[in-house]
Amino acid sequence: MEQVKVALQAMDPVSHAGLAALLQFRNDMVVLRSNQRHDADVLVAAAERLTPDVVAALRRTGADVSAPIVLVCQEILEAELMTAVECRVVGILPRSAVTAERLAHSVRAAAAGGGVMPPNLVGELLKQVERMQRDVLAPNGLNASGLTPREIDVLRLMADGFDTNEIAGKLCYSERTVKNVIYGVTHRLKLRNRSHAVAYALRAGMI
Repeated sequence: MEQVKVALQAMDPVSHAGLAALLQFRNDMVVLRSNQRHDADVLVAAAERLTPDVVAALRRTGADVSAPIVLVCQEILEAELMTAVECRVVGILPRSAVTAERLAHSVRAAAAGGGVMPPNLVGELLKQVERMQRDVLAPNGLNASGLTPREIDVLRLMADGFDTNEIAGKLCYSERTVKNVIYGVTHRLKLRNRSHAVAYALRAGMI
């Protein structure tokens, strides 16, 4: 089994040493030194609360370490969940409930592309996503993928192999409108070309 490379980040040396002690003797994981953290598969961070200073530190780390984060904290408020997710936090463990096995399970889940959170936080996060969809995205004609219904229609036809003229005919748009839709998608989402736009929509599960 390939070892999961884990980087550690804590606001104080005692917490850092505690995290290291929980993980360092496992055969399936290796704890990286601070100068190796850019190679990490998962970042484990410890903090009392998700304060503005902690959020700033996580964002600075995110600029150097493109790894999912498991956050060990004493308390996290429901209103802070979306901020945590924006910082690439995929696992949240209450400090009082952390054991070596629970921490290792969360690290393995994060490394595999999953996540671990207490059930009450999962429920609250889903509610917040629903509110964002209802109050922010839907009024602007968007969905969670960042695509409008018209953009999805055009991308679906592109994926089926139709050219600009054929798409315009099927959707009763002008060719200029179709070209503008395609340009809008590729420019806004920083996609290279039409093929990249179709691939993005496929990965997002929208077509």
